[in-house]
Amino acid sequence: MAIADDLDLATYCTETAEKAQAASRVLGTVSGQAKNDWLRASAAALRSSFESIAEANAKDIANAPQYGLTDAQIDRLRLTKDRVEGIAAALEEIAMFPDPIGATIESSVRPNGLAIQKIRVPLGVVFFIYESRPNVTADAAAICVKSGNAVILRGGKEAMHSSQAIVSILQDQAVEFGIPADALQLVSTTDRAAVGHFLKLNQYIDVAIPRGGEGLIRRVSEEATMPVIKHFAGNCHVYVDRAADLEMAVKITFNSKCHRYGVCNAAESLVVHNDVAEQFLPMIAEAFAKEGVEMRGDAKTCSIVSTAKQATEEDFGAEFLGPIISVKVVDNIDEAIAHINKYSSKHTESIVTENLAASRKFSAQIDSSAVMVNASTRFNDGGEFGLGAEIGISTDKFHARGPCGIEALTSYKYIVMGEGHVRK
Repeated sequence: MAIADDLDLATYCTETAEKAQAASRVLGTVSGQAKNDWLRASAAALRSSFESIAEANAKDIANAPQYGLTDAQIDRLRLTKDRVEGIAAALEEIAMFPDPIGATIESSVRPNGLAIQKIRVPLGVVFFIYESRPNVTADAAAICVKSGNAVILRGGKEAMHSSQAIVSILQDQAVEFGIPADALQLVSTTDRAAVGHFLKLNQYIDVAIPRGGEGLIRRVSEEATMPVIKHFAGNCHVYVDRAADLEMAVKITFNSKCHRYGVCNAAESLVVHNDVAEQFLPMIAEAFAKEGVEMRGDAKTCSIVSTAKQATEEDFGAEFLGPIISVKVVDNIDEAIAHINKYSSKHTESIVTENLAASRKFSAQIDSSAVMVNASTRFNDGGEFGLGAEIGISTDKFHARGPCGIEALTSYKYIVMGEGHVRK
């Protein structure tokens, strides 16, 4: 794929979007069987092309130091045979999900004989902006095409060669099954100004989906002229109720925080009922100490845990993405709900309680995309919810909320069947 840096950028972006729109109109008529056959053939082609993928990936690994990537980031960039197998297996998993396009959501027959169907349709063209991990390239392409959408992929420059190799394989397989190659295009310029051009093209692009740091997502949200599916941050809470099983609460809180620090569904805040604070906080402090997790708490927390630091107002709203957690002690569940709704990023919250009324109240009044009852915040994930791969998690209320799998990339339209009906 030619790099487009030498082309007029605005023209390049417009032509890419025009091709995507034309491809989306063809893709909307492609059968579910053809899309599934493409996914399975692509999986096989990825496996058989490992050497060429590894060669492209080696170029990205060699370039990584000049981009200032950490060792952990370089490791996430690296494509081993096992990781390519994981990418291929993910495509095969997506192939097993029902095709949503054309499915009847509901239907009725009016008293005058009009038959009305509400059917699922693609959104059209997706502009997907994401971080450097090359496996995301394949996942996003697969989810979009499976849901009948053309996709313009704008990945990080750090994985450009790897993403090009993957997309070329998927495109080659697509044409074998009647899927236009332009249904999945990788933006071939690393110029950041290209994103701004694409975000103005709402006459061709139906939705933008940013996946990355908060700065990127806020930029896309501010500049986009089309709807954006997004979440800005993941300040997720665990609330330990007065009726909690405290051993369970330690396990859930620890997993929510320490399973992986740098993910959006990791817990960043802990809220504890005053009735159990003196017993529970030393228990969780001991567990956190073994992992080097710093607790930043209110006055009550600091009086119970000597190693805790005084929390600031900013700490209660922070997404730390590391071994730090804010802690608040509350007098009742109403105060817990108020605190969480004030500081939450509306991503994921969890309550640990043996009291059914408390769990129902918390679930009803917490305004977040997912509420966990006696479970870790880390379960807010498309795979864990049985949605297959996800293209992101949305904290908005329109058009999609929570993990966004295949159905989240669809809309609907009404088909009305008459027999010469005219309105009087």
